[in-house]
Amino acid sequence: MKQRILVVEDDPAIALALEDDLTSEGYDVEAVSDGNTARERAGSGRFDGILLDVMLPGRDGFQVCRDIRRAGIRTPIIMLTAKAQEAEKILGLELGADDYVTKPYSPLELRARIKAVLRRGSEPVPDTYRFGDVEVDFGRRELRRGAEVVDLTPLEFKLLALFIRNRGLALGRRRLIDEAWGTGTFVTDRVVDNQVTNLRKKVEPDPSVPRYVLSVRGYGYRFDG
Repeated sequence: MKQRILVVEDDPAIALALEDDLTSEGYDVEAVSDGNTARERAGSGRFDGILLDVMLPGRDGFQVCRDIRRAGIRTPIIMLTAKAQEAEKILGLELGADDYVTKPYSPLELRARIKAVLRRGSEPVPDTYRFGDVEVDFGRRELRRGAEVVDLTPLEFKLLALFIRNRGLALGRRRLIDEAWGTGTFVTDRVVDNQVTNLRKKVEPDPSVPRYVLSVRGYGYRFDG
């Protein structure tokens, strides 16, 4: 069965070029041109991936991304934008996007990004995972400690899911950036460390002496849970 891609792009020429290119790659493509329709179609749950432009009529791409994730929809999202500022990229990723491609982009690069997020999206994860007093519900994208729900940002949840999928393995900062922020995103090691520190505050009994998210000196982190 063909994988289905929702293209959200208000420029007819770009939308047509994306539709033609992705169709030739074997995808089943549907294109819409405004944020409100995108939110409605994404909610159908019939897509394997979403290409989401930022500048849209009705509701911008950031709003659409936020609404999709708040609705519990886990379909991988790649945001498309002419804006190259790092702050814009971080905002999209914090709202739950899986990757970020800046226009003008290479069709070859975009195809590779699509394949990467679809591959990550298809990796099996348990419905729930428990360690210590923490329970992670992947279906609800929710973390609980005891009877209390702990708020995680979309980026923190992606990092935690990445650690759980690779428990016991040392993960370098570069891999964490590629898989949590998106391949090609410029993020400093300090930003990675700050995000891990924030995550530890939410999952560790004593964040100053971590038991589960451990540092691997000069390399990255390992999850022992």
